[in-house]
Amino acid sequence: MGVVIESDVWEPNPVLYLFIFVSCCLSIFCLPINSNSTRISSVFDHALPSSFISSQRSFLFLYSLSSVMEGLWAVFGENGMLYNGISREQMIVSLCLGYAAALFVGTFLGVLSDLIGHKKVCLLFCSLHLFVVIWKWATGDPSFWLASICLSLASTIFFFNFETWMVVEQDKLGQRQDLVNDMFWLMTFAESASFIGSQVLGNWLIGGNGKRSLFSPSGAVLVMAVIALIHVSQGWKEDAKSTISKDYQTKFHTYIFNDKRIWLLSWAQASVHFSIAVFWILWAPTIVADGREVLLGLIYPCFLGAKMLGSTAFPWFFNGPLSLRTEDCLVYAFAVMGFVMSVVAYDYQEIQVLVVLFCIFHACMGLVLPSLARLRTMYVPNELRGGMMSLSLAPSNTLLLFFIVQRRCYQNIENSTIIATAALGLFTAAGCMYMLKQLGKQPHQNWHKL
Repeated sequence: MGVVIESDVWEPNPVLYLFIFVSCCLSIFCLPINSNSTRISSVFDHALPSSFISSQRSFLFLYSLSSVMEGLWAVFGENGMLYNGISREQMIVSLCLGYAAALFVGTFLGVLSDLIGHKKVCLLFCSLHLFVVIWKWATGDPSFWLASICLSLASTIFFFNFETWMVVEQDKLGQRQDLVNDMFWLMTFAESASFIGSQVLGNWLIGGNGKRSLFSPSGAVLVMAVIALIHVSQGWKEDAKSTISKDYQTKFHTYIFNDKRIWLLSWAQASVHFSIAVFWILWAPTIVADGREVLLGLIYPCFLGAKMLGSTAFPWFFNGPLSLRTEDCLVYAFAVMGFVMSVVAYDYQEIQVLVVLFCIFHACMGLVLPSLARLRTMYVPNELRGGMMSLSLAPSNTLLLFFIVQRRCYQNIENSTIIATAALGLFTAAGCMYMLKQLGKQPHQNWHKL
């Protein structure tokens, strides 16, 4: 009699996808109506000025296109390295180079963006993606070191430049602040949806047909980078910058370095960036730590779907029946995220529990990101926003580079220690938001009038 060995492959219940999808739809389409019989969100407000609607759609198209490019590299970059025979040690070196570039160069790209214009830096973002693909095709060399540096700088630009550019453009149009707030959560929603779309697109392009098709995601990036370059060059106009470096330095020192609220906000952002980076580096090893085979490609969309759901809660918490002050909401969200990471650091190995915890983490992240953007609009002058955002990433990139180097050279730091550090950072971020509330009792300054 033959012995049949069943393969124990874990995959999420399909009901989870349906639950997230239905919840997102209900959260968006059931937005409450305020006392003036107008929706609290501009998503369905067709009475808005045509200039705003046109600008919103054009920007979201560009942002979604850029998100797909980022997502293709994030999802299939490691796959490409493995295909080209890159070892684990070389991958770690590429991570080190990437974070080093983000620390020593990317930290100051925000300042450059404020000085020369956000459109030019956006063109640089597209050019970096285009350069990586062309270099790869022209030389036939994977050149993972060069790719890591360029893509790390592109990711840094992606973090600060689009948000800053959007705020500045909407301020020029004289739009209400609630319309800008809606753009924050729509950006988070669009980014997550685009990352899922990039996974679907990449899987379709690769198709399993062998060596030739493996480079198809790079071809998709090439096409989208060209489209983005044309769209930015011809579809967006930007006034010439007249800010002098010395004047910018004086303003930065006055409004950023001398403001305790900005320091608290920056530390919270650094903690968020560090926890996100730690998650995406360690989530797969954590999930498969018990030895069972797991279909990671099916779990990945669950996290991004949870993030989309969290972003749709933004208008409910700040304008609807669940209205909270932004700082209060962030205190609770950071505390929940810190608790989730603490449980993961405790080395709990049940896959179902880990997936649920990671979904909660991303749902909170979907609420946190537009909330921090809202606080930046309250406290940070528009002409200094890019520099403040890029500089806020320096502590996170420093710590990430330290942990990766320690792990590679000495192998004396466990994954649980890194995750616990991320949890500690999130708890300190909650404390920062509580202190920010105490310091911000006076009416928020309107930097749009400066």
